[in-house]
Amino acid sequence: MRIQENKKFLIVFCMLGFLIGIIYANMMSKDYIASMGIFSEFFLTQYSQAEIDVMEYMWYVIRVRAVPLALVAALGCTRIRKGIAGGFLAWTGFCAGMVMTSAVLKMGVKGVILCLIALTPHFVFYAAGYIVLLWYLLTYPEAKWNLSKTVSMVLFVAVGILLECYVNPIIMELFLKTL
Repeated sequence: MRIQENKKFLIVFCMLGFLIGIIYANMMSKDYIASMGIFSEFFLTQYSQAEIDVMEYMWYVIRVRAVPLALVAALGCTRIRKGIAGGFLAWTGFCAGMVMTSAVLKMGVKGVILCLIALTPHFVFYAAGYIVLLWYLLTYPEAKWNLSKTVSMVLFVAVGILLECYVNPIIMELFLKTL
């Protein structure tokens, strides 16, 4: 019974954030989204023609991915661990709702496809790494943190970083050339 409650907790907070992100993008910041250039044809053309220094990009990705993970892990050691997990899921859902709505408003269905391709294939590994951590935060004190959780979380995130740096730029370039 407890497992089902925790699964619902994960999904509810993420979907609630996603819904709020969609509503916010449509109602509050529609003018800002219309002026944004990230989904413009010029920006996408520039992105597809850019040369990426993989090592520099990897250090950037490590910083961008490690800081939130370390922050969630550190705050997860406090008494508000369930609130941290819920807040992280809601924020992630909110950001996803904003980006997806922005993509649809600027590019239509191609924008959704672009967002999904932008998350391929590394997102699966990042999600798995975060699920290990968030699941622990939600099931504490029944669950205990151990070496296997640490190793699996670190490996999932490390594989995600490698895929984001080496594979995703190729996939994005191929997709952007078809636009």
